[in-house]
Amino acid sequence: MPTKTEDSELVLGCERRIINAWPALSTLIVGDWVLRFANGYSGRGNSATPLSYGAELDARMLDLIEELYRADGLTPAIRLTPLVADAARAAVLERGYRVKDRSFGQIAPLAGLPPSEEPELQIEARPSQEWTAGVAALQSGNKTHAGNLGAIIEKVRLPAAFASWLVEGEAVAFGMSVAERGMAEIGLICVHPGHRGHGYGRKIVRGLMGWAAAMDCQSAYLQVEQSNAVAINLYGSLGFRELYQYETRILD
Repeated sequence: MPTKTEDSELVLGCERRIINAWPALSTLIVGDWVLRFANGYSGRGNSATPLSYGAELDARMLDLIEELYRADGLTPAIRLTPLVADAARAAVLERGYRVKDRSFGQIAPLAGLPPSEEPELQIEARPSQEWTAGVAALQSGNKTHAGNLGAIIEKVRLPAAFASWLVEGEAVAFGMSVAERGMAEIGLICVHPGHRGHGYGRKIVRGLMGWAAAMDCQSAYLQVEQSNAVAINLYGSLGFRELYQYETRILD
């Protein structure tokens, strides 16, 4: 069993809420794990994630996970978070899974945070076609597929905010948040390359934090790649702290 800390319940709360905040097109529950499938769009939406503390994973379950992902035309992928039992982590490494990326889970308090009143910030309860197309255009690789992005966010059933920052009426920065039981995830923060350096990403994140506070959320959480120093510095300036680390491993 991994060592429990005072933040363990927060880690579990974030990881469980992530499944609802960023829905996959199809999910399967296998033991302590949820297997998610979304046509290859995003790492979280196409990987196996532990949903309980001390999640176990033996050779037979690994065989099943690999078979299911390959049958869907996907590379087997497993997120190793602090919820994973030591023996399960060792089994994944012994199988030859390599690191695809490493990320931080971060969290920030929202108490007393007022909503943004800047007129350039536009927040909608449902994503418009312009919002979806704008976000997809700022992604890379298979994440540029607006149809797959739209299929994922269309499945969000919880209160959500889809934010845009407008410059002379044109949306140049985007982000989203989903609120659930006192916590809100913030994600998909992106800024058009020609408009970077003006603090628009910060304004989007701050605006979504204000929205979450107005939704009676006590904290906001997000995930950021450990190599993304610019984003990490931005989030730190807004009160986010590291809650946990995890890595996504794939089997070529």
